[in-house]
Amino acid sequence: MTDGVLADRELRRAVAEGWIRAVEPVADAQFQPASLDLRLGPVGYQLRASFLPFRQTVQSRLGEDLAQSDLVIDRVSLESGATLQRGSVYLVPLLESLALPPHVRGRSNPKSTTGRLDIFTRVISDGTPRFDEIRAGYRGGLYLEVSPQSFPVRVHAGASLNQLRLLTGQTAMSDAELERTYRETPLLYDDAGRPIPVERAVFNDGLCMGVDLSGVRTGGIIGYRAQPNPPAVDLARVDHYDPAEFWEPIKRPAHDAYILEANRFYILVSKERIRVPPEFAAEMVVYDAGAGEIRTHYAGFFDPGFGFGDGSVLGTRVVMEVRAREVPFMVYDGQTSFKVWFERLRGRPERVYGVGLGSSYQHQTLTLSKQFRRPAEG
Repeated sequence: MTDGVLADRELRRAVAEGWIRAVEPVADAQFQPASLDLRLGPVGYQLRASFLPFRQTVQSRLGEDLAQSDLVIDRVSLESGATLQRGSVYLVPLLESLALPPHVRGRSNPKSTTGRLDIFTRVISDGTPRFDEIRAGYRGGLYLEVSPQSFPVRVHAGASLNQLRLLTGQTAMSDAELERTYRETPLLYDDAGRPIPVERAVFNDGLCMGVDLSGVRTGGIIGYRAQPNPPAVDLARVDHYDPAEFWEPIKRPAHDAYILEANRFYILVSKERIRVPPEFAAEMVVYDAGAGEIRTHYAGFFDPGFGFGDGSVLGTRVVMEVRAREVPFMVYDGQTSFKVWFERLRGRPERVYGVGLGSSYQHQTLTLSKQFRRPAEG
């Protein structure tokens, strides 16, 4: 079997052949160019703490009698919707389960909207000592840990907060392969639509990208900081909320540097525009934990065609979900803040991001999640 990430046509085949199973039929809208949206089941559990099952099943760790469980605080019905509170930890069995062949493994990531709302989510699978990774040949259920951080959020059964990729063999591209690809098809562009020369690109176990504090294309606004005591956000409401109730705009600093407050959540944007050709999938990953006391992303998958579309899109800015850790941290305009892994696909997808799909963020600059009414952009 060829190495690579499974594209949409193979994901459909995986459903047909029973590798991916579901309590309710998998809907067409769940299939993305190189991932499958996973759906919340009808019941969740509020927990005392996060956990990993290690060698156990998730159900055995929770306990057969939930009333006697040392982890479960309460049972939460999602059938008519429920509001999940900030700082609490919830576990929701997903509608999808897996029966993977021995050569196929999985990896999960939050959807873009999930990350931009500062909802911390991770997939847990039976007998697995790591979050968001599903071992090759896994057979069993999938569970989503959900912990809203900045906003109370209202969710319903069937909502999708996370995505699943299936992979076989060696999928990641080396820096040398990535540089060769860049020379043939530039992957980074500036705001004028000009490719950034490969000599200026930085390859360090992925393609490095920086933060934009200029505010040139966003009316002098460089980002947003979450308000400290906001109302709840219903994920089902699109283009509904006034951003001012939830976000504080951050004006361009005077000296090309900005101090992030400790334990506050920010939305910032990349300096460069990225382009993901349809033959590849990509993932945003941490640049270097030793390079700064910030977490620079929650949602990491870029679908084939992001910033590319039908070939006419000359790159798209990357929105960064940023949280400073224990201490305030100063960031500089253009400072490297994250990197992007590129992975080979096993085959070209039937549909690419932004072409024939409801793609919310193909032409984004500094863009909040789709639940908020979009302010005018410069």
